[in-house]
Amino acid sequence: MRDRQLGTKLVSVVGGGPAGLMAAEVVATAGARVVLHEQKAAVGRKFLLAGRGGLNLTHTENLDAFLDRYGAARPRLAAAIHAFGPSELRAWAAGLGEEPFVGTSGRVFPAGFRATPLLRKWLARLRDLGVEIRVRDRWTGFDDPSASDATILALGGGSWPATGSDGAWVGALQRAGIAVTPLQPANCGFRVAWSAVFRDRFAGAPVKNVALTAGAAVARGDAMITRDGIEGGPVYALSASLRDALGGGGTATLYVDLMPDVTGDALTGRLARRRAGDSAASWLRRGGFSPVAIGLLREASSNQLSDDASLVTQLAKRLPVPVIAPQSLGRAVSTAGGVAFGEVDDAFMLRRRPGTFVAGEMLDWEAPTGGYLLQATFSTAVAAARGALAWLA
Repeated sequence: MRDRQLGTKLVSVVGGGPAGLMAAEVVATAGARVVLHEQKAAVGRKFLLAGRGGLNLTHTENLDAFLDRYGAARPRLAAAIHAFGPSELRAWAAGLGEEPFVGTSGRVFPAGFRATPLLRKWLARLRDLGVEIRVRDRWTGFDDPSASDATILALGGGSWPATGSDGAWVGALQRAGIAVTPLQPANCGFRVAWSAVFRDRFAGAPVKNVALTAGAAVARGDAMITRDGIEGGPVYALSASLRDALGGGGTATLYVDLMPDVTGDALTGRLARRRAGDSAASWLRRGGFSPVAIGLLREASSNQLSDDASLVTQLAKRLPVPVIAPQSLGRAVSTAGGVAFGEVDDAFMLRRRPGTFVAGEMLDWEAPTGGYLLQATFSTAVAAARGALAWLA
């Protein structure tokens, strides 16, 4: 129900990504006037980019395990996700005519699978609610002359800067005395010093169905060789462990099990049946290794791969890939770091700037891909919007 008294109030929402759009919807639905400011020529650019391969809204995982995905930020995100969690997000998508479906991995997608139809319907809803969207309107900091009764900042992190999520807000908040944990790449690939021979032959090649280990963390899936490193879902899942190990000038090694579904004994047995006159490549192909896997074996052994079946097995089951550094923040899927939780109250209002709220990736949390990123983005946006409404009241 719209509140007539709120109709006299103006709320500025800064940022036209998923957090800003959701905050604008919640506030406008309650009856307040909303002006959304977006520095690019159109809103939702990062939302559209996130949905290129299928828009993963959330996940059906048990909520307790779901919350564990947020690591140290769990205590500060739990209330927001409990209040607007996976079931509420699925109902919201269904209300836009995009009934969600659950994929085989438990991931949740809108009916159209893509972001474009959902965004189109969402913007139509916002227009019906009277939300005014001003594009090419860049926020310049707290000295911005525009006046409002409450402000919700949803400026994103620092990944995918071409969409407007460029992290330029960090300086403005720091100048206002607000602590911001340095932005770092999350869910990112890593640089590797491949040999020229390996790089030129295998850049762009997928390494199928491998198990990767970094410290105590393990992830499975398909990795991708790039000219300057390695990336892909299982690498992203381990990015926080690798990034932290590299912090302060440390070193990190990613270990690859090229055949996680084959025991060491079984693989050694295969390789022991080498035919007379077999070249090394023929021998390894017959043992079940793909060309890129053979290339990795040679790369890890400095092209001095042993003829001993047991030694090759040991290498194949724990192949070391020394990583140099994360890929740049601009190439990362998401961002770690942001406004320190000590700077905001339970409604995500800045303690130093009463009436100003922060939502989405601007806050200091990170999560793996798989629906956890968008869920926390939406949940914190709803919490910040409800906090702004309570402030106005």
